[in-house]
Amino acid sequence: MSKINVKNKDIAVPGEVLAVGMESFPGIGTYREGENIVASRLGLVQLDGRTIKLILLSGRYIPKRGDTIICKVIDVGFSGWRLETNGPYSAMLSMKDATSQFIARGADLTQFYDLGDQIVCSITNVTSQKLVDVTMKGPGLRKLSGGRIIEVSSNKVPRIIGKQGSMVSMIKDATKCNITVGQNGLVWIDGSPEDELLAITTIRKIEEESHLSGLTDKIKEFLDKNKKTQKTDK
Repeated sequence: MSKINVKNKDIAVPGEVLAVGMESFPGIGTYREGENIVASRLGLVQLDGRTIKLILLSGRYIPKRGDTIICKVIDVGFSGWRLETNGPYSAMLSMKDATSQFIARGADLTQFYDLGDQIVCSITNVTSQKLVDVTMKGPGLRKLSGGRIIEVSSNKVPRIIGKQGSMVSMIKDATKCNITVGQNGLVWIDGSPEDELLAITTIRKIEEESHLSGLTDKIKEFLDKNKKTQKTDK
């Protein structure tokens, strides 16, 4: 019989024994040591059925296949683009993954993505040497224009997005902003100046209070209060 030593949303520290027994399974941020499941990182406990995992609260972004990320073009070569990922590793976007259009050999690639352009892309492969490949082919993947980009802790991204996108949808509905959250800790926000400011303030609040229970209700109350203030000021 497994014994679980923690509750949902407890804060776990590296080396802490979260559960004893073989009936529980280690998830993200945890590992098995004999019969124990141990925290490998600082994080918020999430009990998902028989799996114990952590929402990480510290550390830089490490790229994973399938992640949607926001990147900046930092180099344009003959066969593709090099991208800054907001992490320790850059990424490569090849011509074949850049667009559904045909690109002739020797074409000026800056016509598609130029130095400094910000794009939303998806990671297709990460090698053991941490070479990262991305694609622009997929729903919502595109070049960004307008708006502004802020940086958040990549470990807080799951809280900012919420279950099945519930938290970020609530912010979008309240502020009428277009928002894209990259799993690498970059967030693109596009709306009126006052709505962008409210969206940013709300996201910063989620960052600061991500370890607290009842966060969704707190954020809803915060947004409702600030929207009323906006209307009064007008």
